[in-house]
Amino acid sequence: MKYLNLKSLIIALAVMGLIVLPGRFLMAGRSSNVGTTAASFLEVGVGSRATGMGNAFVAVADDISALYWNPAGLCQLKANEMVFEHIQWLADISFNFVGTGVSLGRFGTVGMFINSMTVPQDEVRTIVYQDGSGEKFDAASLAAGISYAISLTDRFSIGFNAKYISERIWHESSKGFAIDVGTLYDTGFKGLRIGACISNFGTNLKLSGSDLIIYYDSDPLILGNNDKIMGSLTTDEWPLPLNMQFGIAYDLINRKYSRVTIAADAIHPIDDTEYVNIGSELGLFNMLFARAGYQAIGMKDAEQGLTFGFGLKYKLFGQSNIMFDYSFGDYGRLLNVNRFTLRLNF
Repeated sequence: MKYLNLKSLIIALAVMGLIVLPGRFLMAGRSSNVGTTAASFLEVGVGSRATGMGNAFVAVADDISALYWNPAGLCQLKANEMVFEHIQWLADISFNFVGTGVSLGRFGTVGMFINSMTVPQDEVRTIVYQDGSGEKFDAASLAAGISYAISLTDRFSIGFNAKYISERIWHESSKGFAIDVGTLYDTGFKGLRIGACISNFGTNLKLSGSDLIIYYDSDPLILGNNDKIMGSLTTDEWPLPLNMQFGIAYDLINRKYSRVTIAADAIHPIDDTEYVNIGSELGLFNMLFARAGYQAIGMKDAEQGLTFGFGLKYKLFGQSNIMFDYSFGDYGRLLNVNRFTLRLNF
């Protein structure tokens, strides 16, 4: 194997600089808006391969997790593909993601997905029963959607997601809709790709339900009036976590039995400060993969940081393969997150 030449190294450093340096300037002086959006589960990344690369995947997006990162990447699927993922998130919260993509040839690629979050049961506490009323409550969130991507030229593709979103806590729930739009451009220069995606552009969410129903006495000083007029408490509407991402990926090495890819994403969320993710992947014999990355560079008060992972690809029969991916994420005082993903192409 030839050593990586100086020209490729310079290009790689320039690619990383195009993302990281502008991102650092954007972050200066901006205040955080944490806690000002609904459906924050939509911001939890999908796919152990992508998360092992520090969530720097917008310009890579060449497997079925493109459903989440950049729907334009569905055009890069070399075969129909399915994904199953389970995440044991922070504070015993569980995430599950199921998705599939099917090629329609020159007519593009279609996909569908379900992304769910569940929160374990806990005690219902009120002002009167501060140690618990004996009842239990739980919470759950769901996003289900369909995707479509098409190559407009041999180097440029565009993709869309349309998704239904719901959230529930005890007897209250909210529903909404959103779209994602992504683009992907292959420059044709040594695997240099540029990607962009706008996620979660949609309706505001507002909780409603039986626990907000009240009985009201409009004038308690007057006797004989109806002191149990049915009414309801009104909650505020909250926007979805709109997210704009721009990424670059570059193949430092791309040979028959080895490949090294580096990637960097700049993210502009409406509910936090801007930040940068960087990552890399080493592939050997198109069978063994090692990944590492660092996320949330420049994010104010970020807990997340180092990530790493590995992958194994095993040929089943014909053109079918099964891929197992694992990733580890360091979340500082919130401890660690382990992810397991199973992918199947056919």
